[in-house]
Amino acid sequence: MLFDVLIKNGTIIDGSGQPMFRGDVGIREGVITDIGNLHNDHAEIEINATGKYIAPGFIDVNNHSDTYWRIFLDPTLESLVYQGVTTIIGGNCGSSLAPLVSHDVIKSIQKWTDLKNVSLNWLTMKEFLREVDKKNLTVNFASLVGHGTLRRGLVGDEVRDISPDEMKMMKKMLRQAMKEGALGFSTGLVYTHAKLASSREIAELAEIVKKYDGVYTTHIRGESHALIRSVEEAIRIAQITGVRLQISHLKAMGKKNWPLMEEAINLVETARTSGIDVHFDVYPYTSTGSVLYILLPDWVTEGGRDMMLTRLKDPEIRKRVVKEMKANEYDYSKITISISALDKALNRKKITEIAEVQGKSVEDAIIDVLIASNGHVVTMMEVLSEKNVDKGVINPFSMVSSNGSGYNIEHRDTGEIVHPRNFGSFPRVLAEYVRERGVVGWEEAIRKMSGLPAEKFKIEKRGVIAEGNYADIIVFDPANIRDVATIDNPYQYSQGIDWVLVNGQPVIKNGLITQSRAGQVLRRKSSLFEF
Repeated sequence: MLFDVLIKNGTIIDGSGQPMFRGDVGIREGVITDIGNLHNDHAEIEINATGKYIAPGFIDVNNHSDTYWRIFLDPTLESLVYQGVTTIIGGNCGSSLAPLVSHDVIKSIQKWTDLKNVSLNWLTMKEFLREVDKKNLTVNFASLVGHGTLRRGLVGDEVRDISPDEMKMMKKMLRQAMKEGALGFSTGLVYTHAKLASSREIAELAEIVKKYDGVYTTHIRGESHALIRSVEEAIRIAQITGVRLQISHLKAMGKKNWPLMEEAINLVETARTSGIDVHFDVYPYTSTGSVLYILLPDWVTEGGRDMMLTRLKDPEIRKRVVKEMKANEYDYSKITISISALDKALNRKKITEIAEVQGKSVEDAIIDVLIASNGHVVTMMEVLSEKNVDKGVINPFSMVSSNGSGYNIEHRDTGEIVHPRNFGSFPRVLAEYVRERGVVGWEEAIRKMSGLPAEKFKIEKRGVIAEGNYADIIVFDPANIRDVATIDNPYQYSQGIDWVLVNGQPVIKNGLITQSRAGQVLRRKSSLFEF
C-alpha cells in the first residue's frame, strides 16, 4: 500500500499514558490511517525511526503568541515548532484578541505588545479566526475568550464594578464567541482591570461556558501570599457552575510562600475526589515573566496605565508608594528587566543594579523605570522553588505548558531578552525530569503534553496517535532531546526532534524547519442542542 508518509521501525508513545510499543505509522491525506507492522508498505516520504520515539505533537494550552502579536509578525513560530509543539491555545490569562466591542479594546494587550505593530480588521471571534486562517501558521491555533478583553471593552480604563446592563452585554458577547468556535473562557485576575471582578461576575460567565461545554482557565488572583485563597476561589466557581477548570501556571512566588504550593496541590486533589473537573499547568523553570507594575501596591494601578503614571509623577503620592513597597515581601535582587520601551541597555539589568548605578533606593528605581518607559516593562523574576516545580510537573493532574510565545532566533536583534520557556519548556521536561532524573515516566510526560490537554480542551482527533486521528506527530531521539535556551542566552532552539508533522505535512524534516505551513484554526464543535 502507498502512503503519503510512513514512519517505520520506531517506538510509539501514543499520548494516552499506555505503555510504549514498537510499530509503524501510515498517513494519508493528513490523517493516521494505519498503525502496526507496515514493513512491506511504501510512501512518498519514508521516515526511518529506528532508535527513535514516535509521539503526538504537543498541545500548548497556555500560549501567548496571539497577544504578543507573534502569530502576525512571525507565523512560523519556530521556537515552538522546534520543541515539538503542533497546537497552541491563545486567549489566555484574561486577554484575547476577540471579541472586541471596538478597536480601542486592544489596549488590554498593551502590557505585552508595542501597539505600533498592531493593525486590526476584525471585531468578532469569527472574523478574528478567519484572519488567523489567512496567516497560514505552522501550527494549529485555537482561542479562548479573555475576560479582560470583554470587560475593558465595556468599562474602558475605569476600574469599577460592572453594571447589570454591561453584565448582559458581556454574556451576550461570550455566548456569541463560543458559538463562533472559542474553546472556552479565561481570566487574569491579578491584572489591574480584572482585580475588581467579583467571584459572582466570573461565575455568571462560567455558567455560559459550561452550557457550551467549554473550559474555564484562570490566572488566579494571587500567586504569592494569597495563593490558597485564590485557588479556593477558582475551585468554588467550578463547583457552583460545573465548568471544567484549568488553573494556569500554578506556582507559589517568593520564598516565604513556597510552603503553600503543597497545600494548593492538595486543594486540587481534594476537589477532584469530590467530582470537580480541575487540572493545572506548569512550566519547568524557577523564574517567572511578568509586568513590572505588579510590584506596585494595587491602588496605584487603578484606572489603568495613564492614571498609574500620573500618580507616580506626583511627589506626595510617590512617597506613599515607596513606603508601602518597602513593607513588601519581594526580594528585588531576583528581578531582571527583559523587555522595556526604553534604551535596550536596560534589558538584562537587575533592578538592584540600576538602583545602585543611579544611587537611589530600589523602590525609586522601579518607579523611575516605569515612568521613563511609559509603564511598558516586562521582567523576569527568579522567585520559584525547584522542589515546587518538581511537585507540579510530577502531579497526575498537571499538564506542561510554555506560558510563552513563538519566536525565531533573529528576534535576538531587537535586544529583548525573552524567557527561555519560549524556546525550551517541553524538551526540558523530557530531558531533565524523564531522562536524567527519572521522576516521571516517558508515557506519563508525553500524556501531559498531548492526550490530556486534548481531552481537557475537547480538541477532537488530536493529542493521541490513533487510526482516524489527524497526523500531528513528532519523531525524536530520547537520548538527545533537550532544551538549550538559558536565561542569559534564550535564543537557542531545542534539539533532538528530527521530524514534526502538522496535519501530515513535515514542518521539521531531519531536524530543520521546512517551508510548510500546515496549521489549521481549530474551532469548538457545536452540538445539536445549542440555541
